[in-house]
Amino acid sequence: MTSLDHPAISKISAALREAGMPAAADGIRVLDDEVRTAAAAAAALGVPVGAIANSLVFRATEGDRSFPLLALTSGAHRASTTRLATLAGATSVGRADPSFVREHTGQVIGGVAPVGHPRPITTLVDNALAAYEIVWAAAGHPKAVFPTTFADLVALTGGVAADVADGEENHVS
Repeated sequence: MTSLDHPAISKISAALREAGMPAAADGIRVLDDEVRTAAAAAAALGVPVGAIANSLVFRATEGDRSFPLLALTSGAHRASTTRLATLAGATSVGRADPSFVREHTGQVIGGVAPVGHPRPITTLVDNALAAYEIVWAAAGHPKAVFPTTFADLVALTGGVAADVADGEENHVS
């Protein structure tokens, strides 16, 4: 049974409090089942899929340098890797493998939170999330989420608000 006492969730709660967002920390919910997709999270929370902030970690490259890129994307569509590369100033962007994700976030795929990483990560926050009063983001574990706002996600991550999709509204599965 996963609880708020789980070390990964406790770490995110502490990071939220340290960032001056105690309401988000107090709002962490541990769900009955893992919610590794936006559709699963939306169903478990009873919210529109677009209100889910998917944490997608990519491996961005610029010349011979590789760096992590976190895209907090609305669950209502897919991010464009071409657009992400342009926004991040990279020559290419591709999905990161689990070891790359864990190395740079300290978290597992399916539960990557916008905060609590060992070092700051270049972050893009999907403008589509601004359409929702409350958005839900992962809280460091595949069963845990926390409520926040678009503006707070941008502030919390030091991220850049951006249009990350090519206008194609695909349901993320």
